Amino acid sequence: MAEKDPFLKRSTEAFQHTAEQAGPAAGAGYTLIGAIMLLGAIGYAVDRWLGTSPWFLLGGLLLGIIVGMYELARTVWKR
Repeated sequence: MAEKDPFLKRSTEAFQHTAEQAGPAAGAGYTLIGAIMLLGAIGYAVDRWLGTSPWFLLGGLLLGIIVGMYELARTVWKR
């Protein structure tokens, strides 16, 4: 078991390093999904309220994609 300890320590450190590097990209991915869902839901609610289906929903989804991609690009280009 003593022989496996250095391997386990190295693999744990490598995993932690990889997770720290992937953190901003994962956050940008969650922002992309969240922006699409939130703005799509707002568009859907406005459509239900005004009876203009599906125009505000489509506009909200498109705006969510634009905002999410902007955040993703900003995160990637920051490096």
